[in-house]
Amino acid sequence: MRVRAPELVGRGWLNTSASLSMRGLRGRFVLLDFWTFCCLNCLHVLDELRPVESTFSDELVVIGVHSPKFVHEGDPVALAAAVERYDVHHPVLDDPDLTTWSAYTARAWPTLVLVDPEGYIVATYAGEGHAHAIEASLRELVPRHRAAGTLQPGDSPYVAPHVESGDLRFPADAVPLPAALGDGVLVADAGHDEVVRLGPDGEVVARFGGFREPNGVCLLPPEIAGEVGYDAVVADTVGHRLAGLSLATGAVTTLAGDGEQWRPGDGVTRLSSPWHVCWWRGRVWVAMAGIHQLWTLDPRTGLVEAIGGTTNEGLLDAPLGEAWFAQPSRLAVSADGSRLWLADAETSALRWVGHDGEVHTAVGTGLFDFGFRDGAADQALLQHPLGVCVLPDDSVAVCDTYNGAVRRFDPATGVVGTLADGLAEPSAAYVDPDDAGVLVVVESTAHRLTRIALGGAVRSVDGFAAVTQRPVTDVASSCQLVVTFSPPPGQKVDERFGPATQLIVEATPPALIRSGGGRDTDLTRHLVLDPAVGEGVLHVAARAASCDADGGEGAACRMHQQDWGVPVRIDPAAPATLTLPLGGS
Repeated sequence: MRVRAPELVGRGWLNTSASLSMRGLRGRFVLLDFWTFCCLNCLHVLDELRPVESTFSDELVVIGVHSPKFVHEGDPVALAAAVERYDVHHPVLDDPDLTTWSAYTARAWPTLVLVDPEGYIVATYAGEGHAHAIEASLRELVPRHRAAGTLQPGDSPYVAPHVESGDLRFPADAVPLPAALGDGVLVADAGHDEVVRLGPDGEVVARFGGFREPNGVCLLPPEIAGEVGYDAVVADTVGHRLAGLSLATGAVTTLAGDGEQWRPGDGVTRLSSPWHVCWWRGRVWVAMAGIHQLWTLDPRTGLVEAIGGTTNEGLLDAPLGEAWFAQPSRLAVSADGSRLWLADAETSALRWVGHDGEVHTAVGTGLFDFGFRDGAADQALLQHPLGVCVLPDDSVAVCDTYNGAVRRFDPATGVVGTLADGLAEPSAAYVDPDDAGVLVVVESTAHRLTRIALGGAVRSVDGFAAVTQRPVTDVASSCQLVVTFSPPPGQKVDERFGPATQLIVEATPPALIRSGGGRDTDLTRHLVLDPAVGEGVLHVAARAASCDADGGEGAACRMHQQDWGVPVRIDPAAPATLTLPLGGS
């Protein structure tokens, strides 16, 4: 049965001069990209779609439907900044109440829906890695609709926004330079795709290019820098690589990564959105945000390895290899070197790794709980923090990015307070080496570095507590979970070398699942849920591999994957099947 695409309803539009409608777009293919700007998988999809947009510019209109996860993302000013920051080159519908999201029954960020020129849904995809499937579908469908006379190519409705110029553009990180390196500050200037050197008075001394949205930078110890020939390591996020930077010569050297995003089975020859780097225990530690892991790099040997996290997204304290992270975004070492602190953005958490390799959570509870609340750590709430910095008294400053605040956690008392608020997406900070009473904060959407006095009173804020608002799905206590997947045109599921699919099912709280949880290869699973628990979140992770149908040497294979967090409520009258689309029609 053909399903008509619902109309587009929201608060307003960006990147276009007029409101768009599905009816008005008849005659063109439309690709709806349901995204939210906190979601790194969504940002990956923006980049994946650029070649498809270019190839089918006459036949296809891509529309971003921004359906926010966090409160801050519902702010239209913040959304406009994100659209500019991430260089979105298509119209964006502002969907703060998830109206269009609900109409299309989206359950994951990102979700892609392809609509044909007659206004019918052709295929739905969840997660990243589907650009090749969409392109294959279009190559099959465009000639068919052109022959039928239903395709009417036209110009793009995209209108570029005005972009202000300045020395910095969406800076993400900054580190002070010692006298031996000439003083000043080294800034990861993500919006300019550069690392910028500022002089002692804040003037631009040098710009180092060749990066793609660098989000993190760290200095090597002088003896290591002298040995390897570069002074700093840069997390080149969209370039999916680690780079060495020599301040004296400006030379940039690739240390790890080949520019392509890591996919399951790639090993450590490829990286996935490294966000920050930090020197600890004789190595460079890497917040590998794209796959929710911690990696390390030994500059002397070039050895790169995954050392923490399973690639599952969530909050699970355990030994490094078994712990779960969720877009780890910034790292900092305690004064005595015993702890590696990290901002775990998607779980709105402050966490740390001990010398024994155990992962602990200081503040935060999970993927969907957030807010702005001070007090005891087990009650305090953050909102998508991107930065962390150890203060002179060994307390920890957290750049609470989506609350526009700098918070302070005291490990001695277990209490969270607020140092400053009213900031523009603070994403990193450092203590001024010349004045230990000043914290220098990177205000990313204000495009500047801001000085904050540390000597004032730490306030206690009781702002708000929130849970990510998504439609709750009613399910029967005994139900079938079905993840649907169809290989792209010209490809097939290839099991010559073992199972091509994998399904992991868990829940919050764990007691929600009586049976059917865990890992298996079948994309269909019978679940028995506990009516006494009543409701919770099903965490579903699915993968499927497809290869060229004709096989042979050089055949291309693709991995399709997505994690869902589906809020569910047990209802005896509810459907006995829960269907999640991984990819295909």
